[in-house]
Amino acid sequence: MLLLNLNPPGGCCKSCVTRIPYATLIATVMCLIGVGVFCGTMFRGTSLAIIMLDQVFHLRLPWIEAVQIIFVVIGASMAALGLMILFVGFLATGATRHKVYRAWGSRVGGRISCAVFMAISYVLNIAWILILCFLSIVTFVFTVFWNMCANTNVQTHRDCIDLTQFYFMFPDGVKQEDMKICEPAKVKAFCKDGVEKCEIMFILATVSCLLIILSFVHYLMCLAANYAHIRDHEKFQELQEMQNLTEMEYSAASKDRF
Repeated sequence: MLLLNLNPPGGCCKSCVTRIPYATLIATVMCLIGVGVFCGTMFRGTSLAIIMLDQVFHLRLPWIEAVQIIFVVIGASMAALGLMILFVGFLATGATRHKVYRAWGSRVGGRISCAVFMAISYVLNIAWILILCFLSIVTFVFTVFWNMCANTNVQTHRDCIDLTQFYFMFPDGVKQEDMKICEPAKVKAFCKDGVEKCEIMFILATVSCLLIILSFVHYLMCLAANYAHIRDHEKFQELQEMQNLTEMEYSAASKDRF
């Protein structure tokens, strides 16, 4: 009969499960989804806005293309940051923490890395709150434009779309008569092709920005918990060393007695 010495069922899976930082993993998934939706919707929304401004007002703003490149850089940077914080979470979770942060230097490095990422997350959280405020204003303005386009008289081309009250949003070279949209082709380019699609993109970008802010709140809580775990692990190591030293002294005293 062949006897096999097997580990208890589920032992390997249980060891792997206890090493996964679930809170940091959830925050990373939220961050990646939010950043992906934000960059995609903002890139699409600004592209539609460029086309609408060119067709309706004959405006070309070259700086918007630079903003689109910034969206791509933001997406790559945020994804890299989220993965780095997730890596730190893996190092500070379960049995991995006992192996990685056993030495004094590694514990100091782990605490410093958690503190640095907490500072970065705090600053970026404030930055995304400012972006949320800006997006809320942009979404509100496009909502007003959408309601103007939804007017029955505008849809039947009996009234013009008068944007003269928004003169402060246009460059100095735009005349006030150009701010009144009366031609059916321009009305369609402004409402159906521009405002309606941009409004949806900016609403999705605002929701994704909220998701990113929530993910950074989760990151701050997870990093603070990891910092405390690494610090407490140092105290646990010192207590264990003292206990081992006491046991060695007791064993040596027992041998001398006998």
